[in-house]
Amino acid sequence: MLNRRTFMAASGTTALTSLLAQHEAQAATPKDTIVIASQIDDIITLDPGEEYEVSGQILVSNIYDRLVRYEAEDLTKLVGAMAQSWEVAKDNKTFTFKLRAGQKFESGAAVTAEDVAWSLQRVVLMDKNPAFLFNQLGWKKDNVKDLVKAVDASTLQFKIIEDFSPVMVLNLMATTAGSVVEKKVALANEKNGDMGNDWLKTHSATSGAYKLVSWKANESVTLEANPAFHFPPKTKRVIVRHVPEPATQRLLLEKGDVDMAWTLQADQLKALATAKDVKVETFAYSGTWYTNLNLGDERLKNPKVREALRYLVDYDGMVNSFLKGAFIVNQTFLPKGFPSYIDYKPYKLDVAKAKALLTEAGYPNGFEIKLQCKNASPLTEIAQSMQQTMAMGGIKVNIVTGDAKQVIGDLRGRRHQMTLISWTPDYLDPHTNAGVFALNDDDADDKPKPLAWRDHYFDPTSNAMTMAAVKETDPKKRDVLYAELIKRITDQGPYILMFQPLTPVASRKNVNGYKPGIVEDTYFFRTITKS
Repeated sequence: MLNRRTFMAASGTTALTSLLAQHEAQAATPKDTIVIASQIDDIITLDPGEEYEVSGQILVSNIYDRLVRYEAEDLTKLVGAMAQSWEVAKDNKTFTFKLRAGQKFESGAAVTAEDVAWSLQRVVLMDKNPAFLFNQLGWKKDNVKDLVKAVDASTLQFKIIEDFSPVMVLNLMATTAGSVVEKKVALANEKNGDMGNDWLKTHSATSGAYKLVSWKANESVTLEANPAFHFPPKTKRVIVRHVPEPATQRLLLEKGDVDMAWTLQADQLKALATAKDVKVETFAYSGTWYTNLNLGDERLKNPKVREALRYLVDYDGMVNSFLKGAFIVNQTFLPKGFPSYIDYKPYKLDVAKAKALLTEAGYPNGFEIKLQCKNASPLTEIAQSMQQTMAMGGIKVNIVTGDAKQVIGDLRGRRHQMTLISWTPDYLDPHTNAGVFALNDDDADDKPKPLAWRDHYFDPTSNAMTMAAVKETDPKKRDVLYAELIKRITDQGPYILMFQPLTPVASRKNVNGYKPGIVEDTYFFRTITKS
């Protein structure tokens, strides 16, 4: 999650500055304040129409509200947030939302459907990083004002052009890109037609749980509770300190200088397991760690070879040794905790079965192959484990490490044989991963697409299954379609799907109520309490 160094609480008020000075002298955080040590040097903006970095998404999720969201109390259910209710037309292309009454921005002004419509339009019109999420719906600069409108002060209506399941559309609205900004305040701070973008990098105009007090780059972010929010936060203030060194985070946590630490490594977590006043919890995260198999290589094009390679990985051995507490085995392209996820783990280390499959494929003596990965832990350790177990089946693996640019460059250029890497989804819907792991409708070299294209996986059946699933309107039938697609890609696709990471959170024992979701859009602060 986040992390870094000295305590710089950043405040625009004398009262808060005094409070923090007192805090440093006492080496104990105030009772109404949660102080978090993390790494936040990836933040470049806190404008929800622009941010797309991990730390920024977590913070914006707590500053701004959206039409719908996965609620902090039950992250498995999509519920109304700013929207009290909604209806979807029979054609599944027109969505009408009734806003919750009594909502106010931090300025004191009432939230209107015009604010919501303008905020959604703004994402497309500014055309920053999050715009692609809404572009999928057919919203473009030249049509979004016609497709997204306020019917009256409390009614929003939008239309989509593409044929998508309403579930997927609502899941897109639950992302931070769907955050509602006060139109009047943003435009009052507009510069050169930027729709308030420059000002909103470091200010908020929100009706969400917290308002932004300050952000000092590479130092800290300070949030204060918004009393007008319909689910008032249980903690008045949240301060995220930039503390890059895990050892420093651990020291601050043990001394009580911070209440939580988010980016500790295995050594620090192990040491804290017996600490008197500290607890360590783990939560599933949405990443997928896997190996790409380039079907441009005739050997890997053979499905029996790919199946054999899956039986030459010691999944359980790794998660029970050097990956313990940091990963779980997951052999599907959907992370556990995602809608439509199924628990499907058909592979384990089985050298005899792998050898039989290689013999059937025409490689009784195995072969030599290159495995690329970034020169970073634990990728190198995973690669070494694969090298050892694949050797048992006669596969000589030559590990080639490099920096991220080199490894990803070869992968995107389809110059690899095998590449060990990870993937993180863009939003909480199965299509976000199905659309990259399974879908490739044009394998030509001048038609680059993520993942499936990179591995020359061109399968009309998988393409058709992917599109059928994303268009299915019945949630139960949709789950069935994704279950079939998941099994097909796990068993026939160009991957060795292996692990899902866990998010470790170390906190003082008097801190409770923080349960981060599987994606950054669902990391909520408002449920945190401190006794």
